[in-house]
Amino acid sequence: MITSLQILPRWCRRSPLAAPSSLRTEVCPPTLRHAPAGAWQRAMFWLLAPAPQEAAPAPDRLPAVRNEFTALLDDIEGDEARSLRRRIAESRSLRELWHLRAAVYSVIGLAHSQSVAEERLAVLNRHFPTRAPRSQFAPL
Repeated sequence: MITSLQILPRWCRRSPLAAPSSLRTEVCPPTLRHAPAGAWQRAMFWLLAPAPQEAAPAPDRLPAVRNEFTALLDDIEGDEARSLRRRIAESRSLRELWHLRAAVYSVIGLAHSQSVAEERLAVLNRHFPTRAPRSQFAPL
């Protein structure tokens, strides 16, 4: 008896691991430009860099986001956690914090579990712009 996958040519078969999940959203780094305050600055910002406003975070959000990053590590002890807390405290932008998400995930995952790390990282991801995954029908 022939299974359904054997009927298809080899080049037509796809691994389920090769395709990105349709449920996953991609978290992007924030832009290095700051959102302008006045009307004239907003007009010039739009003319010079027509990126979405939500991609340009306000600089006054940094202390609150830093506090959230360190709060997620409060119940974890060890040299890696202390080093990561220091790196979070020394971060100068939301973009630097975006790059620290992988280290936060790793430390939480090792201390607790992968599911706890994913839950906690979801709390942090709301501070960064997101986009839907690419369609599999669109060219790269």
